[in-house]
Amino acid sequence: MSLREKILKELEKHPRKAKELKSKLGEEKKVSVALDFLVKDGLVAERDGVYFRKARTPQPQVTGEAVKCTIVKLAKNFGFAAPIVEEDKPAAEKPADFFIPGRFMMGAMPGDVVLVRRMVGGRGEDEGQVVSIVEPNNKLVGVVDRVDGKLVLLPDRCPALPLQIKKSADGGAQVGEKVAAEILERGDSHRDHRVGIAQCFGSSDNAKSCTKAILYANDIVKSFPGKVKAEAKKLEDAKVDPADLAGRRDFRDQIIFTIDSADTKDIDDAISLIRTENGYRLGVHIADVSHYVRPGSALDDEAYRRATSVYTPGSVVPMLPRQLSNGICSLNEQVDRLCFSCVMALDLTGKVIDFEFCKAVMRSRVKGVYSEINQIYDGTADEAVQKKYADCLDTLMLMRELYEKLVVRRAARGSLEIETGEAKIILDADGKAVDVKKVERGIAEQMIEEFMLLANTSAAKMGKKLKVPFLYRVHELPDPDRVERLHDSLTAMGLNVVFAGETPTQLELAKLLNDARGTGIERAVHINVLRSMAKAKYLSEPKGHFGLALADYTHFTSPIRRYPDLIVHRILSEALAGANEKELTGKYGDFVEEAARHTSEREVLAMVSERSADDCYKAEYMADKIGQEFDGTISSVTNFGIYVELENTVEGLIHVSRLSDGEMTLANSMSLVDSLTGKSYRIGDPVRVKLIGVSVSAGNVDFDLVKN
Repeated sequence: MSLREKILKELEKHPRKAKELKSKLGEEKKVSVALDFLVKDGLVAERDGVYFRKARTPQPQVTGEAVKCTIVKLAKNFGFAAPIVEEDKPAAEKPADFFIPGRFMMGAMPGDVVLVRRMVGGRGEDEGQVVSIVEPNNKLVGVVDRVDGKLVLLPDRCPALPLQIKKSADGGAQVGEKVAAEILERGDSHRDHRVGIAQCFGSSDNAKSCTKAILYANDIVKSFPGKVKAEAKKLEDAKVDPADLAGRRDFRDQIIFTIDSADTKDIDDAISLIRTENGYRLGVHIADVSHYVRPGSALDDEAYRRATSVYTPGSVVPMLPRQLSNGICSLNEQVDRLCFSCVMALDLTGKVIDFEFCKAVMRSRVKGVYSEINQIYDGTADEAVQKKYADCLDTLMLMRELYEKLVVRRAARGSLEIETGEAKIILDADGKAVDVKKVERGIAEQMIEEFMLLANTSAAKMGKKLKVPFLYRVHELPDPDRVERLHDSLTAMGLNVVFAGETPTQLELAKLLNDARGTGIERAVHINVLRSMAKAKYLSEPKGHFGLALADYTHFTSPIRRYPDLIVHRILSEALAGANEKELTGKYGDFVEEAARHTSEREVLAMVSERSADDCYKAEYMADKIGQEFDGTISSVTNFGIYVELENTVEGLIHVSRLSDGEMTLANSMSLVDSLTGKSYRIGDPVRVKLIGVSVSAGNVDFDLVKN
């Protein structure tokens, strides 16, 4: 019997003073602490130094079968549990999350898989009670603090619930450190849990340390297992073997080159382009990773497990070891490389009228850099840049000509150009954020994106034509409920929203995006449209890509950093080598189903990790600017405050308590209205703010409004 239970049992007999309980039960300090917690939990009351058992709250009646759920949110006095349902179930049919009062959580933690039963007579039909924890999540990440003289962990996902760290398992952790921890002992409430420190990452005020913790929490590991390292070591400084050229097309005499960011080391793709009598012949040449990463190898098993490379400021967790990603599989300049090429014939309008896939060998003429090519296009390139691209200049001009035609075609089909506010975070030599800049995409970046879209579309058409198991990149139609909310939100922003059908067409949405460009509500409109969309994912069925307005789409162009592309390469390679539909179905039929699910899940984890890391670095950049004022725009409103975005993409919260002493009302998810003064804070409004605080660990920035 726990000390808490012993105290409750004694108090059920009759009220007692603390001194009596200590004498009866011993352990003076522990009795005092336990009494404090019992009072806070509402189980015991104290009057004039006498403690007595409060009347027991009747246990709620629960009804129906227990529902398997995941704990998705946990605050100090309540939590939410999301029912686990089939992934492909329409959003409208997915049950709402359960609201769980704190006393009915059974100590469940975020990420725990639990059984929940609906409570009879609760405040809502979706109020529930945890009846069992079936799959505990005992791994946590958080910050070490000291409460009442004891070391505690403030978990990132529920910082309002400190967990006591066992003295014997504190790992030498210090207050303020970012750490990984494990629940060693579970009690019936969160206060009774005991944790041990598994790993210390460094100061929670350091974004680099916090990023390490984010990656750890999402099972993203930089180092490779020994067997993988051993296989990769064999490819150290590897060169193309002449024996590998048998049956390959030889493109080494063609003008082929790569275009990437200046710091890119894992170069997946290269481009060639010539004018033909009827239009253009565009070659998209992709690193032939499948030649070096074979099924059944340790390299392949680990690449599948990772599924994607993860990019954080100043660092990358690669899908493949550097010997491949930066070496033999990277299309580096002036060296022979094996490639898998998509060669497309386009007419004078930029329409693809034919395509073929082939295995080849190539040699990139130059490592093109986006910024340099944009200088060539806008006429600001200096002599050194012009000399670097002298052999490729004519091809670059032809590429721009084709790109401009592709832009017209893209707009005509209604492809959605959603601005997401991507940031470039600049680090110093120690890895600390010293600047944050909004990424401006020039012609070169957009041009390469268009060429990659053509190759990906052609690959999807090829897979469909062959009628073989395949992996498609799918973006399904928006859910009707989300569309309705989008309609209401955009109308409240002042836009003329007209949807002819239940689901808006891409052209209808594209018009709204364009109408908002250059206005104060541009960011809000683009974010609202994005939130109305389904998440893009991988499927074994060709359901099309709504956002790109394409009937057929896959990922073919980045096999160094995305495992789905590697799967597509393998299937197309075997088909080109003569494998028939029956053979490929037997080999890949079940595999593509599982791979679609796994790679989609890992992609989401990677995206969440990258965004969380960016937030930490943005907060770090702002940390030495407390007290400074900035101009910004209200980017979103909530019932607890308004978010303001600065020109450099840093976003911060002005809490509702700093806006008014009265009640604030949320109107149409568009504005927050002060009931005392009538003052309205509306999305898109320009405001001046003062920085009052940051939390690097949480990636949060706090502003106050500068009154005029």
